[in-house]
Amino acid sequence: MPKPEGLSFSFKGHEHIRPDFLETFEFNGKDEYIKTETKEFIAVCPFSGLPDVAHLIIEYYPDGGKCIELKSLKYYIVSFKEVGIYQEEATKRIYEDLKNALDTERLKVTTVYNIRGGFKTTAIYGSLEKGK
Repeated sequence: MPKPEGLSFSFKGHEHIRPDFLETFEFNGKDEYIKTETKEFIAVCPFSGLPDVAHLIIEYYPDGGKCIELKSLKYYIVSFKEVGIYQEEATKRIYEDLKNALDTERLKVTTVYNIRGGFKTTAIYGSLEKGK
């Protein structure tokens, strides 16, 4: 991996992401579309240690009979705040942790990162279509 020139801030490893914070509750609404979002997702660039800020959008159908409890989701999302993780990798990690918690096939996670260095990055992982 290339090394940044000049200053670099320290950050924590992936083991500090807390999927154990995620709580669900039983919900009988497998055909109900659920969308939750925040513009406050923050992780750390593992190259520079600078913060990456994104609009995070989570969409799913509770096929597994579970819904995510929002306070637990907030704690989980905040656990990324000091973790060095690439933008695309963070999107995939959130998808995988939510997929495990919710037990649904119809889940989509989108991150739209603030522009840095002239680049705007949008990462999308998952699908809302059955069997994809």
